[in-house]
Amino acid sequence: MSTTAVFSVEGMSCGHCERTVTAGLAALPGVTDVNAHAATGRVIVESAGDLDDALVRSTVGEAGFTLVGRV
Repeated sequence: MSTTAVFSVEGMSCGHCERTVTAGLAALPGVTDVNAHAATGRVIVESAGDLDDALVRSTVGEAGFTLVGRV
């Protein structure tokens, strides 16, 4: 079962930021697609199952950004 989650992320301001967040989240188990949008501060994550929000938060934090939460 595929699921889609939309997150609000603070600190993204350019394409490099988008690529950094995308690469980190794409490496998580079960993630099948990631689309980060600096202009809106939104990240759309598609996965094979439910995502662990704590893991998403730590991954975004390690990339240098702040996960505000799900939208």
